[in-house]
Amino acid sequence: MSERYRTERDSLGAMEVPAEAYWGAQTQRAVENFPISGITFGRRFIRALGVVKLAAVRTNVELGLVDATVGAAIETAAEAVIAGELDDQFVVDVFQTGSGTSSNMNANEVIANRAAEELGESRGERSVHPNDHVNYGQSSNDVVPTAMHIAVREAVWDDVIPALRHLRDTLRSRAEEFDTVVKTGRTHLQDATPITLGQEFTGYATQIAHGVDRLEATDPHLAELALGGTAVGTGLNTHPEFPTRAATAISAITELEFTPAESHFEAMAAHDAMAEVHGALRTVAGSLHKIANDLRLLASGPRNGMGEIDQPENQPGSSIMPGKINPVVAEAVNQVHAAILGNDVTVATGAAGGQLELNLFKPVIAHRTLESCGLLSRGAQVFADRFIARLDADTDQIAAQVEQSMALATALNPSIGYDAAAAVAKEATSTGRSIREVAIAQGHLTPEQADLVLDPRRMTERGILGDDA
Repeated sequence: MSERYRTERDSLGAMEVPAEAYWGAQTQRAVENFPISGITFGRRFIRALGVVKLAAVRTNVELGLVDATVGAAIETAAEAVIAGELDDQFVVDVFQTGSGTSSNMNANEVIANRAAEELGESRGERSVHPNDHVNYGQSSNDVVPTAMHIAVREAVWDDVIPALRHLRDTLRSRAEEFDTVVKTGRTHLQDATPITLGQEFTGYATQIAHGVDRLEATDPHLAELALGGTAVGTGLNTHPEFPTRAATAISAITELEFTPAESHFEAMAAHDAMAEVHGALRTVAGSLHKIANDLRLLASGPRNGMGEIDQPENQPGSSIMPGKINPVVAEAVNQVHAAILGNDVTVATGAAGGQLELNLFKPVIAHRTLESCGLLSRGAQVFADRFIARLDADTDQIAAQVEQSMALATALNPSIGYDAAAAVAKEATSTGRSIREVAIAQGHLTPEQADLVLDPRRMTERGILGDDA
């Protein structure tokens, strides 16, 4: 055997493993079995596996089920996993056995070999056993869904919600700045009654605020952990106190409150909580998509489109058209939505794909949900900082459009009736004159009455114009 490799064994026999690797035979088999995507689990999920293993060994030592000296070495190794010191040792493809057994064993082997070194032993000697010590009282079937909930919950609270709150607050700030900017409202992409740009942005801010609420509402089910169910939910080979004690240990490590699952059978056979949280991610991604599309439309032109907002000049827009500026950040947000929508199909399909006592889509559900968390959090941050915060209102263009809007005729309805107002609008359209000019010319209003009835600012507020005319 080459000095570049060492021999490790599992229940199927000997395997050659890279000499410097901390993983063992089962991980190596998975590397050879699943050369599918080249995608391995990222930081969040690896950290969560370390959290599970740290909590489990602490609990098992407390219960007298694992030797204290061995347990201390496992703790040190698990803490290294949590800290990200061993990320390069997690080499199994995301597309693997549906239970995630290969990733669980990857963690068990890495931690066991690292712990063995802590005890002065060599990698592969099994003085610390990946199954008998690191995986004691556990199964891949409960470890992996537990890691899924930990990883996604931390991603939601540490990454997604802060980014969305930042976007919400940025939108609220711009709404205040634009409160006095009266513009043309639009329905069906056609001119409608006036609105302020601030009111428009208030709507956007509320969308994002509701998105935060939706994500927060998924938290109780994510807080439930499958750990302690072992193979099928019965808890075979697990101490009766293990689920509660391990959940308490996980809570202490993560600083998030976790509890044992209401039903370990549900927690392992179904992943409705993951579908629920991803549904919230998909919904708020759709909100960002809507806002980005609106702002792209409002920035269109700038001379031959709506041209109501001046977009930030983030980069040249064209390799052939000099001076062109495109809404590049908004377009990136549109693509984030498309990716998350695709991920939602995967997660929803996977969550519904449980068979009897086990769902066999665990790895891809975990990966795609965490990917969506990353896309949404970074997309929201960039959208807020590099687009929303930097755009401006073209007040001259906005005022000119309001003055020429045919929808101003709506304010005439209470004073002269729908049919007469429609005639005014038709005449204004055919002659190119304003609604005000035609209404005065046809004798419906005096100039003084027109000032009151056709005041665009007053049209942005609830009430019936003309009552005081």
